[in-house]
Amino acid sequence: MLLNSSYTFPDVELASEEGIVAFGGDLHPERILSAYKQGIFPWFNEGELPIWWSPNPRCVLYPAQLVIQKSMRPLLNGTSMVFQINKCFKKVMEACKSIHRPGQEGTWITEEVIAAYTKLHEMGYGYSFETWQDEELIGGLYGLKIGNVFFGESMFAKKTNASKFAFIKAVHYLQEQGVQLIDCQVHTEHLESLGAEMIARKDFIALIKKWT
Repeated sequence: MLLNSSYTFPDVELASEEGIVAFGGDLHPERILSAYKQGIFPWFNEGELPIWWSPNPRCVLYPAQLVIQKSMRPLLNGTSMVFQINKCFKKVMEACKSIHRPGQEGTWITEEVIAAYTKLHEMGYGYSFETWQDEELIGGLYGLKIGNVFFGESMFAKKTNASKFAFIKAVHYLQEQGVQLIDCQVHTEHLESLGAEMIARKDFIALIKKWT
């Protein structure tokens, strides 16, 4: 059980088979930053104590390996969707919270989580990448940029390809900013279609130690 007075975590190699490293503590921004730098992230249901995870293997994307499907190119080169960065960070989090995901009951993006990551945004770590259409927010994602690693958290889409549009544009932007690695946390077919791959946790930890 973590103490609120300390931001240290157990070694990730002591994690459970599912990837649980620790329980408890709070969502103080410094604790969250400390966790990410050690390859750990919080993920828990509303009303529970914080649960801290470091799954093995880890889903990541190297920006240079981004896959852009031919069907996306007209959308990326067109004018029907507009890409914005940090126009409304909190609104993106709230949209990720409200989106229905098959097989998932409720959401881990509680008001406490929104407050913590909004604070990290104000500190310069939190980024939202947004898709707008006719002045309406229709898709996007958010996460934390620490050094040259972007730790992706969640994405949403209200219209077809809106989150994919934001993700591709975000990867291009992050690559221009010197980001070497994008942490996708857990595997999905959607992320795999964009070029994400699974790597061993020990390799992931070595990379983030190098680049954060």
